[in-house]
Amino acid sequence: MFKIAVIGAGTMGNGIAHVFAQHGFAVQLVDPKEDQLKKAISVISKNMERQVQKGLLSAEEKLAALSRIRTSGQINNGVRDADLIIEAATENEAIKLQIFRELDELALPDAILASNTSSISITRIAGVTKNPSRVIGMHFMNPVPLMKLVEVINGFVTADSVTKKIIELTIQLGKTPCVVNDYPGFVANRILMPMINEAIISLQEGVASVESIDTIMKLGMAHPMGPLQLADFIGLDVCLAILKVMQDEFGNPKYAAATLLKNMVASGNLGVKSGRGFYDYRSGTKELKVNSKFSQG
Repeated sequence: MFKIAVIGAGTMGNGIAHVFAQHGFAVQLVDPKEDQLKKAISVISKNMERQVQKGLLSAEEKLAALSRIRTSGQINNGVRDADLIIEAATENEAIKLQIFRELDELALPDAILASNTSSISITRIAGVTKNPSRVIGMHFMNPVPLMKLVEVINGFVTADSVTKKIIELTIQLGKTPCVVNDYPGFVANRILMPMINEAIISLQEGVASVESIDTIMKLGMAHPMGPLQLADFIGLDVCLAILKVMQDEFGNPKYAAATLLKNMVASGNLGVKSGRGFYDYRSGTKELKVNSKFSQG
């Protein structure tokens, strides 16, 4: 059985650790912040308990899955015996490149190095390693335990054997792998982010309210969630970072982020993670309440 290491214990990292542990893999979850590791284990436990309540896991399976997750505050201790290392750090190129430089020195020679990046070039990430053929993108969707898609991104020199193994592992997790090539935003975000950005521009220009924009896309286009609510869920800072990557890489003004998006990120209104975005999440209820900044009347 493959041993898995996940670098980063945030929303994506704990979700990735969750699904691998649930499917029988030993997982080492690595993060330099002890409080983040404790929070991650708590979140994983709560999410698994929801699965138990829905009949998707037994109580015994939950305990067994949790027992497969170990935590480490140091990258050198957490990755040395891993067969697959998945980096799930913040969407910041400099941070990711530094992590891969370290992994290149610490990992087993035949270990696969994967990034959960949503937009940054896999080829560029692989370029800081001595063996770029073992580097690949493994872009999970949020929330990881629920979403079926994994974008598998080949770098320019990713080995076919590496791609094949990642496809096999993705299927073992009960997910659907879709192989794409290394272009800015890949496929998911290259299509999604301009739509979200256009929704924000429509709000910025007063074309319609938050509720109207989201309702039109839900009812008219059969989207399960409106683009503004989805942006809140992804994180407005993440949306801004992805748009910036695409604008820089393509040099096309169509990817330029809305001024409203920039202002919301600058003010700390990041969506669900901060409690406020286009909607207000501070009440803790499932009922959506529009941020008073955008309330009509």
